[in-house]
Amino acid sequence: MSERERRLSTASSSSTTATERGGGQEREKLQLLSLSTGKFMDIPEKDRLGKCRSVQEFEKLNRLGEGTYGIVYRARDTRSGEIVALKKMRMDREKDGLPISGLREITLLLNVTHRNIVDLKEVVVGTKSLDSIFLVMEYCEQDLASLLDNMDTPFSEAQVKCIMLQVFNGLEYLHDNFIIHRDLKVSNLLMTDKGCIKIADFGLARTFGLPPKPMTPRVVTLWYRSPELLLGAKTQTTAVDMWAAGCIFGELLAHKPLLPGRSEIHQLELIVELLGTPSEAIWPGFSQLPALEQISLKKQPYNNLKHRFPWLSEAGLRLLNFLFMYDPKKRGSAEECIKSSYFKEKPLPTEPELMPTFPHHRNRRRNVQRPEARPKDQDTAYKRPDFGQAFSSPAKKMKL
Repeated sequence: MSERERRLSTASSSSTTATERGGGQEREKLQLLSLSTGKFMDIPEKDRLGKCRSVQEFEKLNRLGEGTYGIVYRARDTRSGEIVALKKMRMDREKDGLPISGLREITLLLNVTHRNIVDLKEVVVGTKSLDSIFLVMEYCEQDLASLLDNMDTPFSEAQVKCIMLQVFNGLEYLHDNFIIHRDLKVSNLLMTDKGCIKIADFGLARTFGLPPKPMTPRVVTLWYRSPELLLGAKTQTTAVDMWAAGCIFGELLAHKPLLPGRSEIHQLELIVELLGTPSEAIWPGFSQLPALEQISLKKQPYNNLKHRFPWLSEAGLRLLNFLFMYDPKKRGSAEECIKSSYFKEKPLPTEPELMPTFPHHRNRRRNVQRPEARPKDQDTAYKRPDFGQAFSSPAKKMKL
């Protein structure tokens, strides 16, 4: 038996056999192993969430996909007959118990309630107790990545407005509650057959305060990663989610990824080609970003959004530019985007319940190979962006 199995076995034994007397009655004494001290600690009854159900009470129907920190299945609750999404959390093989990323996701989802955020119904355990943990979540018939990869006719502009308004509403709620999602992308946007958009996969989400604390910049899937993250900014704000929302907006309008970089350096090249070269004048503090010690951005003075979307109205272009402001402090907030005149001009946003229904594509093979964001858990450790062999020498500076 491995050390990890021994500890799990001991912890399980402690929680089921140890009892304490009080008021003439014997009560179960719950102990858990502390990951920080390595010692067992008593859990007061007031802090317990209650007994978790077993995953055996759910019938797995098919695999839906793989999120940042777990595999997701479509399943049936054998008690109620309800169809749910069952997410098996990745267990950290090097430590005891659930990784901190999984604990963060559970904690965050238990404390948020909004129609545009996926609902965590309960947490269930595997057949070997804490050897496996599953999140039981509401089931949504579609994710936008599968839809975009498989649909023949693009979303209409009215339908795009409907989707983006719901995304902004969900982000406004998160940001008002001091939560940054940090991995917003089309595959993490789910849609029900009633046209309701749900933000999902909170494995990288973090709470924030003022002033913001350092976090690892290597988060957010590459195609949706903001320039401040690509250039190594040590602090993050809700602006990283808003940049990602701009990428999603452009992807829905174009019916293809807007900035499909192959590497971090290529991602920067695509951003500069589309928006022009940032400078200290438009982005105070830009010249002090860590990655600029190794690279020099190509001089490109033009914003090409209008050429990329020649049919988009002035209000639509203003909104897109607002989301793509280089300076995170000037980038549009979710609240400001909801109030954009773009959503008040024709064509008006489609009502969610009038959105079309689509064949269910979530378990089909995808045509587009989309990158993933899988950083380590050490949030405060800064690692220089991976620009390849070009930066093997600190003195070498590359021009993009």
